[in-house]
Amino acid sequence: MNMNFIKTIEEKGIEVLSLIFAILIWQFTADRIIQNKLLLPSFYDVIIAFFAVVKSGLIFTDTLTSLLHFSIGIVAAFAIGIPLGIVMGWFKKADKAIDPIIEILRPIPPLAWIPFAIVWFGLTHQAAGFVVFVGMIFPIVINTYTGFKNVPRIYVEAAKVLGCTRNMDLIRFIAIPSAMPSIVAGIRIAMGVGWMCLVAAEMFGVSNRGLGYQIWHNYYLHRMDFVLVYMLLLGFVGLFIDRFFRYYVDAKLLRWKSGTVV
Repeated sequence: MNMNFIKTIEEKGIEVLSLIFAILIWQFTADRIIQNKLLLPSFYDVIIAFFAVVKSGLIFTDTLTSLLHFSIGIVAAFAIGIPLGIVMGWFKKADKAIDPIIEILRPIPPLAWIPFAIVWFGLTHQAAGFVVFVGMIFPIVINTYTGFKNVPRIYVEAAKVLGCTRNMDLIRFIAIPSAMPSIVAGIRIAMGVGWMCLVAAEMFGVSNRGLGYQIWHNYYLHRMDFVLVYMLLLGFVGLFIDRFFRYYVDAKLLRWKSGTVV
């Protein structure tokens, strides 16, 4: 018990020391070498800008706006991407019919859809959510499809012998649990891509609110310390979303994979 505690303290101590060392290098480089707030604001400048943003209340409004855009995209990607991947992975005729369309649309960069997002939805939350959706749907479809294609045939045959013969039952009780690790991996990849698409969409005019919008807005005002505040905020929010998702998935959906019985 004591040894594990000491080991944990040592590991956390190394992480904290590395962060402190990186901050000291940043501060020294900005103050003594660059000496230009426009090119590289110091850590102290960013902290002052952070408190100014918190005091104004914009940080909460913009964070919630970006999370709303992200939520719209991820809900739409889940609702369409997972069923589409299941249908393509389980039914051969559906795969042959849908695969050419997916392969034509997939290489198109999500940002190329920004003009249509603005034309179709205007400068609304739905427009930003649509760009996020385009970035997220293909990793989800492909990983769901791959997971279903890799379901061991012996699982399906054993289920049929035990009386599970309908496609809906086989998908629900055999294919989905077997494909879940692949589906989850696709969702994690999609979340990273969607978060990047969200920032780009807000920066390039799909929305007049959000963290990405504030980066571009403060760049025009040459307030690079505020730009760094929003950049770091994007990193921390993205990290929180990923860690929360991983914790929930490992604890609930993939508990069987880690060997936990209880």
